[in-house]
Amino acid sequence: MEQYLGYSAAELQRFSGYWTAKEINQQPDCWAQTAAITRECEAQIKCFMDKVYGYSNLRIVLTGAGTSAFAGRSLALGLSQRLQRRVEAISTTDIVSNPSQCFAENIPTLLVSFARSGNSPESVAAVELANQTLTECFHLVLTCNVDGQLYKCCKDDKQSFALLMPAETNDQSFAMTSSFSSMMLAAFSVLMYGNDYTKDIESICKCSVGLIKDLNTKIKDTASQELERVIYLGSGGLQGLAQESALKLLELTSGKVVATYDSPLGFRHGPKSIVNQNTMIVVFISNDPYTRKYDLDLLAELCRDNIAARVVAITAQADEIETRADVIRVPGMETATDVELLFPYMLYAQMYSFHRALALGNTPDNPCPTGEVNRVVQGVTIHYLYDYLK
Repeated sequence: MEQYLGYSAAELQRFSGYWTAKEINQQPDCWAQTAAITRECEAQIKCFMDKVYGYSNLRIVLTGAGTSAFAGRSLALGLSQRLQRRVEAISTTDIVSNPSQCFAENIPTLLVSFARSGNSPESVAAVELANQTLTECFHLVLTCNVDGQLYKCCKDDKQSFALLMPAETNDQSFAMTSSFSSMMLAAFSVLMYGNDYTKDIESICKCSVGLIKDLNTKIKDTASQELERVIYLGSGGLQGLAQESALKLLELTSGKVVATYDSPLGFRHGPKSIVNQNTMIVVFISNDPYTRKYDLDLLAELCRDNIAARVVAITAQADEIETRADVIRVPGMETATDVELLFPYMLYAQMYSFHRALALGNTPDNPCPTGEVNRVVQGVTIHYLYDYLK
């Protein structure tokens, strides 16, 4: 019998949660398929990236809107460290409203666009504005929709390389889950081309399949607790994941739960004021031995404060973890990089958001049926830059 996150297909359809549950559950399989796609396109990727990386002063900008923007935020610092190049995350919403600031330096630029549908108004506009503003601009388009406007306009362009994710990652649910994670994996694989990460991806997939199965009941029980505030904390690229985790909860609960994010060090500088007895704090613990010290310091402080109703630590390593916290251990990832940890860590946030939405009586596949917020954003008027340069 078809079953996802502890519910039968019939139950999920009755709750209007079928697609959300299925798309969270399918991610390890989608990651394996995405890795296979990048291997199949290895020759085309090499040809394109060799040309792009030929510029020693190349600037790489990771872009998207909403969850797609947070994919870039999650990856930028880790990629910069690995590539020893300048990698930044700037949302399409910032590019479209402020292109002269975002592209103030007229240097060779690779714009990496994350776009589930490729039909958001800002997606194509950001590409067009980059081309209008920069003398030398290349585009790496990662999308899940073969019929999307972004894919169609870039697939045959000589300055662009457009890569399609597996068809099932074009999520039918409102919230991006398998699209988000698969595009992140593809971006890392393409930008780090020439390195074989087959075994690493296999480890991520194997560990994540087990996590979905083993953690589901615990997360469901946690989500049944009546909490009005949830805070996600992470350092470096894990702060990007914390931002996406907060958004996922806001989306699926239609704002009934206040969700926010920060870094463990930044949290002390004012934002910690939000913590009360109806708050859950989730800390994504880094595997970097230096960064990890700061994560653990704040974790211990939060437990000593004894104000939050629940403090959760998501970690791949068990040593030195504050035992007064709820510890979620990710097995088999003790030596993984923080980029690799993004994938199993995100599952906790997605599953919690799904179960919390159901506990509140929300319909995860369409959490805002009155239409104020839409799967593909609406109501955006694109103003043409040339009209303001005359």
